[in-house]
Amino acid sequence: MFDPNFNPTDTTFMIFATALVMFMTPGLALFYGGLVGRKNVIAIMMQSFVALGLSTILWVVVGYSLCFSGDVYGVIGNLNYAFLLNMSSSTASPASPALPLYVFIAYQLMVVVITPPLITGAFTNRVTFKGYLVFLVLWQLLIYYPLVHMVWGGGALMQWGVKDFGGGIVVHAIAGMSALATVFFLGPRTVKDKPHNLPLVAIGMSILWFGWFGFTAGNAFAMDDVAVVAFLNTAIAGGFAAFVWMMMDWGMERKFKMVGFLTGGLAGLVVITPAAGYVTPQAAMFLGMAAGFVCYMAVRFKNSRKWDDALDVWGVHGIGGFTGIVLLGVFSTVSINAAGADGLLYGGFAFFGKEVAAVAFASAYAFLVTYCIFFVLSKTMTLRVSKKTEEKGLDDKFHSEQAYGD
Repeated sequence: MFDPNFNPTDTTFMIFATALVMFMTPGLALFYGGLVGRKNVIAIMMQSFVALGLSTILWVVVGYSLCFSGDVYGVIGNLNYAFLLNMSSSTASPASPALPLYVFIAYQLMVVVITPPLITGAFTNRVTFKGYLVFLVLWQLLIYYPLVHMVWGGGALMQWGVKDFGGGIVVHAIAGMSALATVFFLGPRTVKDKPHNLPLVAIGMSILWFGWFGFTAGNAFAMDDVAVVAFLNTAIAGGFAAFVWMMMDWGMERKFKMVGFLTGGLAGLVVITPAAGYVTPQAAMFLGMAAGFVCYMAVRFKNSRKWDDALDVWGVHGIGGFTGIVLLGVFSTVSINAAGADGLLYGGFAFFGKEVAAVAFASAYAFLVTYCIFFVLSKTMTLRVSKKTEEKGLDDKFHSEQAYGD
């Protein structure tokens, strides 16, 4: 029998949102898989799919507890909920007393599953699969869990008043800055292959866009007016950014590029994520346009510096997440969400400063710790693949499989 203390509508909504976010990980695998060469498709797709296993294990063993149980100096939680002990199906979630804790745990699990695989687009074709598995564990323990606790789990930044609706800091900024750290550490690829299957990219991005509605609206943790505005803002920002990016391509190169349009849509979704449930639809239009322009210019800057961020993770997720948090500090209004704050346009000067400081701190922390993780791994195991493996492709070397028949 369903616990009468829980709201069936909210619970059903969150189960559906959780499934949507889970679907984003296969979408990311397809999106990245189409953007690499034919000999590296399985390798990069496996780097996404394996998180569904390894990240799940880590999350239920210690992850959820370290993020959302207790508080140690505002930095990390404790192990009261390790192995999902000391809870039951009748325990309420920290997000809402009308929502079962089990649903909240599952939703947050799907968020952590997709976050570290975002980084793989930066170091594609360069890292051994074993090295990636160890990185996957260390990155979550040392970067993701502490920042989730600080921003969402009752830690220092949350206590300070920092807001992040869907993961501008927690997901995108830290993933993008970690990606840049891996690029700086590893250096450029020996073999720079080109996208081999653009229809696959389009399918993957379609799944990501579809799932993103669960990624943003789901962070309302209830079927209410905040979920509705977050849903609409997601649609607006994605569409505006996709069109702006396409027109930037036309202005710069006199071509209307499909990959550009899809990348622009992704940038818009990234930028609106931290603000979706805190800003008006009119502000979402501006955020979408800003995403298309700012992230496009970030990618061009990256290319001019010859940083081999193969799939533009820093430009789209790092700069996009940073931009979204800053603009949240400008456009946020309690007229949309009473649990939010008034941004710069509404007199919230202090709130704006907190948002900028928080995303700057998290970005720097993620960059430095990721660089240190790669440095330690390079000294203790084989991290970067050999030139011969790069030339032959990672699919055969690490998986003995190929995406296509002979």
